[in-house]
Amino acid sequence: MDNNESKAPEVSSGMSNLVLGKNTTYDNEYAPSRLQRIERQLGRSHIERLQKFVGYDIWRLYEMTYLNLNGLPKVCMGIMRVPADSKYIVESKSLKLYELSFTMTKFKDLKEVESVFEHDLSTLLESNVKVSLFELDNEEFSTRAVKGTCLEELDCCKDLSFKGYEYSPSLLTFDKEEKTIKKTYYTNLFRSLCPVTSQPDHAVIRIDYEGKKPDLKGLLSYLVTLRNHQGFHEQCVELIYSDLMYYLKPSKLTVSAYFTRRGGIDINPVRSSAKLNSSESVRTIRQ
Repeated sequence: MDNNESKAPEVSSGMSNLVLGKNTTYDNEYAPSRLQRIERQLGRSHIERLQKFVGYDIWRLYEMTYLNLNGLPKVCMGIMRVPADSKYIVESKSLKLYELSFTMTKFKDLKEVESVFEHDLSTLLESNVKVSLFELDNEEFSTRAVKGTCLEELDCCKDLSFKGYEYSPSLLTFDKEEKTIKKTYYTNLFRSLCPVTSQPDHAVIRIDYEGKKPDLKGLLSYLVTLRNHQGFHEQCVELIYSDLMYYLKPSKLTVSAYFTRRGGIDINPVRSSAKLNSSESVRTIRQ
């Protein structure tokens, strides 16, 4: 790598020092000092009925570029996997600025870029972050359809009407049949707001559910009431997971979100009641 010794990344215990929502300049040389982190507890402290879970966050990077040793620009795509039990998350705009700082820096090959990226993020988050970079002709970024039952396409949900969009977890109730099921439900309609900029975030929410059948009209209505909820992607998924566990008490539950891209990055948190066999994530057509 063609640069001086790196500086330590900035630590942001709160929100006031974040670059998110502020005018910034861009670095043409490798700048790990651009990275900022946020304590997960800041978001979790606002979840009244926070439940226990395991999981991970998958971040996809679409705009990676650097120089080879001859100065020829190279492009690639990246996947970053962050354990849900890490104390910190990386602030998304700082990650974008860090990613762009590779643009005019020389590296031996893709593996060196991957190693540097993984080291910096693991150091920042004090966790075992896994980074994988790919050439453009890869299968990892292929799009796939989310499998399961689409809530808004059900006949019982097509006549839903709303007078407001206030967060309403009490809408989570059981179906009258009260039978036990093992099903996957999803919705394409989810929207939330960034807690710093109030910009909208759109996502598919997938719910792998085993337990007493929920009222599906109430389930979709609940998810729609989060339309004006202000929370980072990870906090939104943890809120949904916690509400479903508290009100419906399923024997098994996994909540996954596939958020659309912002700044060349998409974020995909997964929270589950049981250990997950892999850290794969569907890439939807909207991502």
